[in-house]
Amino acid sequence: MEDLFGLVFEGHPRLGDFVLHEEWPEGVNPMRKSFDASKPYSHKELDPKWQPEPILEARGAFMMPIGPVFSDHAESAHFLLETVGEDVLRIIPRFFYKYRGIEKIAEGKQIDEVLLVAERFSGTSAFAHSLALCQAVEAICGTQAPSRARALRVLLAELERFRHHVAAIAGICSSTALAVATSSASILEEEALRLTSQFTGHRYLFGLNTAGGLLADLTDEECGEVNQGVWRLLDKLRNLQDMLRFTSSFLDRLEEVGTVSKEKAFSYGLVGPVARASGISRDLRIVQPYGYYDGPLKFHVPREEEGDGYARLRVLFSEAEQSVNLINQVASSLPLGPVRVPLSFSAGSALGWVEAPRGAAFHWIILDGEGRVLRYRVMTPSFVNWHGFHLAAEDFAFQDFPIIMATFGLSNAECDR
Repeated sequence: MEDLFGLVFEGHPRLGDFVLHEEWPEGVNPMRKSFDASKPYSHKELDPKWQPEPILEARGAFMMPIGPVFSDHAESAHFLLETVGEDVLRIIPRFFYKYRGIEKIAEGKQIDEVLLVAERFSGTSAFAHSLALCQAVEAICGTQAPSRARALRVLLAELERFRHHVAAIAGICSSTALAVATSSASILEEEALRLTSQFTGHRYLFGLNTAGGLLADLTDEECGEVNQGVWRLLDKLRNLQDMLRFTSSFLDRLEEVGTVSKEKAFSYGLVGPVARASGISRDLRIVQPYGYYDGPLKFHVPREEEGDGYARLRVLFSEAEQSVNLINQVASSLPLGPVRVPLSFSAGSALGWVEAPRGAAFHWIILDGEGRVLRYRVMTPSFVNWHGFHLAAEDFAFQDFPIIMATFGLSNAECDR
């Protein structure tokens, strides 16, 4: 609020450049109506002598910077680790290197144009975010998507969740240098992507959701083939889980490492698999059901109590299994009928929500009577959970840091948007 809207908070202990980094001049707030996003802003000259302010004041304390540039395909983020000895005592994260101002770009645009960018601030959760936005628009227009579209949305959302969790498992295996397991999980992810592309036309489910339903239908036969495909992948995933359970060198890196207590997870409002691994079983599909989830589907929300890296891994495996269970139920009893209804736009505001693969995601939007966006606000699970990441990484050794980060499985781009 301070960076984007220019609101001033008196007596705040630690306000700083959170979203807007040093090159943004004071008083330039991009979410204000007076800010013209079509024109470049004048960058502020950086102070070459600037240094981060240390928090630890102890003999032998030093600061270890990690990022914002990483090898491989990791997204930009900066972590300042303060330590005395080997254990990390304080972590100061810095994000928004990938700030694109999507909420500002949306203003004045038609809803189809906004949907295009909403899918792209987190490609690995594209369907979930487009679904939340579409449900908000449908609520404003007083329209409900057809029952067949709502059922297919569940099938596609769970297919996305399954693929996301397999990729997260591959990341955890990679962080512990378990080469064979990493390759096995990566192959499963690729097979899930190919299955998705075969039946939907896109590996990451772009271009399917629209306000009022879906832009494409899947036949009952195609849904049956998707169901058979994910069951085959689940069998392989179960075999991988069995092998990991008895690999002591792997378990040593995860058990009792990166622990977040239930009380801390609740206090910080953590969501998704990260929260459920700490004993909090909140899931919007259950506590605030939407679409076809508010119907005959039967499933349970996996939960673990330990709150460590291994608990988060077990939740990912269990949730992937539940996603296959849901796909099976939908494919076995698809309603008949169309997958899209026309919308008559009206002015108003509404909140749309989904349980995205990483947790609860909220899209709030105001429309005018012509279907143009006046305001758009997104709360993503990665934004929420990065706030609690330090709870897991502090008081553990340096070498645990990348493993803990992998077990959180968060997206920097989804946070930064």
